[in-house]
Amino acid sequence: ALTVRFITRRFIGDYDPTLEMIYRHMAVIDGEMVHLEILDTAGQEDSLQIEEKIKWGDGFAVVYSVTDRCSFDEVMRLCFLINHIHSSPKRSGGSEQPPVVIVGNKKDLQFDRMVSTEDGENLSKALKLPFYEIS
Repeated sequence: ALTVRFITRRFIGDYDPTLEMIYRHMAVIDGEMVHLEILDTAGQEDSLQIEEKIKWGDGFAVVYSVTDRCSFDEVMRLCFLINHIHSSPKRSGGSEQPPVVIVGNKKDLQFDRMVSTEDGENLSKALKLPFYEIS
Protein backbone atom coordinates (compact mmCIF):
# COMPACT_ATOMS: atom_id res chain seq x y z
CA ALA A 1 0.00 0.00 0.00
CA LEU A 2 2.93 2.33 0.75
CA THR A 3 4.36 1.85 -2.76
CA VAL A 4 0.98 2.31 -4.46
CA ARG A 5 0.40 5.49 -2.47
CA PHE A 6 3.84 6.83 -3.45
CA ILE A 7 3.20 6.21 -7.14
CA THR A 8 -0.48 7.23 -7.37
CA ARG A 9 -0.57 9.84 -4.55
CA ARG A 10 -3.79 8.12 -3.38
CA PHE A 11 -4.54 5.62 -0.66
CA ILE A 12 -5.84 2.35 -2.05
CA GLY A 13 -7.85 0.56 0.64
CA ASP A 14 -8.26 -2.67 -1.33
CA TYR A 15 -4.68 -3.97 -1.52
CA ASP A 16 -3.34 -7.53 -1.38
CA PRO A 17 -0.07 -7.49 0.64
CA THR A 18 0.73 -11.08 -0.39
CA LEU A 19 1.34 -10.13 -4.04
CA GLU A 20 4.83 -9.22 -5.15
CA MET A 21 4.93 -6.51 -7.78
CA ILE A 22 7.49 -4.45 -9.68
CA TYR A 23 6.32 -0.88 -10.26
CA ARG A 24 7.93 1.42 -12.79
CA HIS A 25 7.65 5.14 -12.08
CA MET A 26 9.23 8.43 -13.13
CA ALA A 27 9.87 10.94 -10.37
CA VAL A 28 11.75 14.19 -9.93
CA ILE A 29 14.37 13.76 -7.22
CA ASP A 30 16.69 16.64 -6.34
CA GLY A 31 15.55 18.42 -9.52
CA GLU A 32 16.42 15.46 -11.75
CA MET A 33 14.00 13.12 -13.55
CA VAL A 34 14.68 9.57 -12.34
CA HIS A 35 13.27 6.27 -13.61
CA LEU A 36 12.45 4.05 -10.62
CA GLU A 37 11.81 0.33 -10.56
CA ILE A 38 10.32 -0.51 -7.18
CA LEU A 39 10.12 -4.11 -6.04
CA ASP A 40 7.33 -4.41 -3.51
CA THR A 41 7.99 -7.77 -1.89
CA ALA A 42 5.34 -9.99 -0.38
CA GLY A 43 7.45 -10.40 2.75
CA GLN A 44 7.14 -14.20 2.66
CA GLU A 45 10.42 -15.11 1.00
CA ASP A 46 12.90 -17.75 2.07
CA SER A 47 16.58 -16.87 2.64
CA LEU A 48 17.72 -17.42 -0.96
CA GLN A 49 14.86 -15.38 -2.38
CA ILE A 50 15.61 -12.52 0.02
CA GLU A 51 19.29 -12.52 -0.96
CA GLU A 52 18.44 -12.37 -4.69
CA LYS A 53 16.08 -9.46 -4.11
CA ILE A 54 18.69 -7.60 -2.07
CA LYS A 55 21.23 -8.09 -4.87
CA TRP A 56 18.67 -6.62 -7.30
CA GLY A 57 18.15 -3.41 -5.32
CA ASP A 58 20.12 -0.17 -5.34
CA GLY A 59 18.28 1.37 -2.36
CA PHE A 60 16.01 0.03 0.35
CA ALA A 61 13.08 1.09 2.49
CA VAL A 62 12.86 -1.51 5.25
CA VAL A 63 9.23 -1.20 6.33
CA TYR A 64 7.61 -2.68 9.42
CA SER A 65 4.18 -2.28 10.94
CA VAL A 66 3.97 -0.57 14.32
CA THR A 67 1.10 -3.00 15.02
CA ASP A 68 3.26 -6.10 14.40
CA ARG A 69 6.22 -6.73 16.70
CA CYS A 70 7.45 -9.63 14.53
CA SER A 71 7.84 -7.35 11.50
CA PHE A 72 9.87 -4.93 13.64
CA ASP A 73 12.06 -7.80 14.86
CA GLU A 74 12.97 -8.56 11.21
CA VAL A 75 14.35 -5.07 10.54
CA MET A 76 17.78 -5.66 12.07
CA ARG A 77 18.24 -8.96 10.20
CA LEU A 78 17.25 -7.39 6.87
CA CYS A 79 19.54 -4.40 7.39
CA PHE A 80 22.40 -6.76 8.26
CA LEU A 81 21.74 -8.79 5.07
CA ILE A 82 21.66 -5.65 2.93
CA ASN A 83 24.96 -4.48 4.42
CA HIS A 84 26.56 -7.93 4.10
CA ILE A 85 25.44 -8.59 0.52
CA HIS A 86 26.32 -5.13 -0.78
CA SER A 87 29.76 -5.14 0.85
CA SER A 88 30.62 -8.50 -0.71
CA PRO A 89 33.80 -8.46 -2.85
CA LYS A 90 31.78 -10.33 -5.52
CA ARG A 91 29.78 -7.16 -6.23
CA SER A 92 31.37 -4.56 -8.46
CA GLY A 93 32.14 -1.51 -6.35
CA GLY A 94 31.31 -3.61 -3.30
CA SER A 95 32.55 -1.06 -0.77
CA GLU A 96 29.76 1.47 -1.40
CA GLN A 97 26.64 0.83 0.64
CA PRO A 98 23.21 1.50 -0.86
CA PRO A 99 20.88 4.00 0.79
CA VAL A 100 18.67 2.35 3.43
CA VAL A 101 15.86 3.88 5.45
CA ILE A 102 13.79 2.31 8.23
CA VAL A 103 10.06 3.04 8.03
CA GLY A 104 7.47 2.32 10.72
CA ASN A 105 4.08 2.15 8.99
CA LYS A 106 0.50 2.44 10.35
CA LYS A 107 1.30 5.08 12.96
CA ASP A 108 -2.35 6.13 12.85
CA LEU A 109 -3.36 2.85 14.55
CA GLN A 110 -2.32 4.05 18.02
CA PHE A 111 -4.60 1.66 19.92
CA ASP A 112 -3.15 -1.37 18.10
CA ARG A 113 0.47 -0.27 18.49
CA MET A 114 2.97 -2.93 19.58
CA VAL A 115 6.17 -1.04 18.66
CA SER A 116 6.81 2.37 20.20
CA THR A 117 8.26 5.30 18.28
CA GLU A 118 11.16 5.16 20.75
CA ASP A 119 11.85 1.51 19.75
CA GLY A 120 12.12 2.57 16.11
CA GLU A 121 14.31 5.56 16.93
CA ASN A 122 16.63 3.46 19.09
CA LEU A 123 17.03 0.83 16.38
CA SER A 124 17.75 3.44 13.73
CA LYS A 125 20.37 5.07 15.96
CA ALA A 126 22.00 1.69 16.63
CA LEU A 127 22.11 0.92 12.90
CA LYS A 128 22.99 4.56 11.98
CA LEU A 129 20.10 4.72 9.49
CA PRO A 130 17.37 7.31 8.95
CA PHE A 131 13.98 6.54 10.52
CA TYR A 132 10.46 7.68 9.75
CA GLU A 133 7.01 6.78 11.04
CA ILE A 134 4.17 7.16 8.56
CA SER A 135 0.56 6.24 7.86
